[in-house]
Amino acid sequence: MNDVSAPPARRPLTLRDVSEASGVSEMTVSRVLRNRGDVSDATRAKVQEAARALGYVPNKIAGALASNRVNLVAVIIPSMSNMVFPEVMGGISSVLEETELQPVVGITDYLPEKEEKVLYEMLSWRPSGVIIAGLEHTEAARAMLRNSGIPVVEIMDTDGNPTDCAVGISHRRAGREMGEAILEAGYRRIGFMGTKMALDHRARKRYEGFVEALAKGGIELADWEFYEGGSALAKGRELTAAMLERTPDLDFLYYSNDLIGAGGLLYCTEKGMDIPGSFGMAGFNGVELLRGLPVTLATIDSCRREIGRTAADMIVARMEGATSSEVVTLTPKLQPGDTMRLSAP
Repeated sequence: MNDVSAPPARRPLTLRDVSEASGVSEMTVSRVLRNRGDVSDATRAKVQEAARALGYVPNKIAGALASNRVNLVAVIIPSMSNMVFPEVMGGISSVLEETELQPVVGITDYLPEKEEKVLYEMLSWRPSGVIIAGLEHTEAARAMLRNSGIPVVEIMDTDGNPTDCAVGISHRRAGREMGEAILEAGYRRIGFMGTKMALDHRARKRYEGFVEALAKGGIELADWEFYEGGSALAKGRELTAAMLERTPDLDFLYYSNDLIGAGGLLYCTEKGMDIPGSFGMAGFNGVELLRGLPVTLATIDSCRREIGRTAADMIVARMEGATSSEVVTLTPKLQPGDTMRLSAP
């Protein structure tokens, strides 16, 4: 049997290593790496080059012990597979990259108990702020957010009472506006397709606003379907085929998101349906990826990147001394695309 020795353990680099490599004192190295004190440009460049060549990373835990905070912003979202949240993260990162703050992400899978656990773990690292999706949380999570002593920004939704700051859209309003537009375009036999809504509160609010608008117009949903699992083109095709077989006289289908809507659109296009003449379709979110389709699905943009940027701006403002809580409600626009008439025939 070959005797394979374990590689020697590597000790972590220290300020002394950088000091010896750059030829300046440990105190000067510390000042340069913390961007503190009066250090000449030449010395600063020498220290930074030595640290970069060695691969030295400062131990910010030590500094955090004094300040009781690390330069991290906890970002807690339901999913990264959903196309919505990567764009939100892009907005957050575009702001924070201009500061010393760094986002660190936790995923909840839309599960309140998992959100509570993720929040607990992230707060234990004493971040400088929290950005968290939604306004609905467990009582324990609410208590942690309320008593964290740091800026908290709840994102995506403003239909409710935020813990501190919030930025998003009114999902009830988005649902109402879509319902009103569908009725104004003359559609009357309307179906709805969306996720099971016990945990997806924002989808539930859009549905409530949508049904409210139809009711005011004297219309009831002709058919509806609530599904479990992620959103995908295949699911949209499958569910659309089943609903149209079950209720063939529908003249409009409203989907809770663009992905299943795009799947439905592909199915209806293959079947040669008259879109948007005798049959209309719409989704939600304004996913840019789908703009490459031959036919553009009607939708409402959920202002994802702007939400991310605004949330990060709020965190930075609070770090710089702002004290007031703020709620920003953005106004998305309905985009009729190619699948929705602009007026009644």
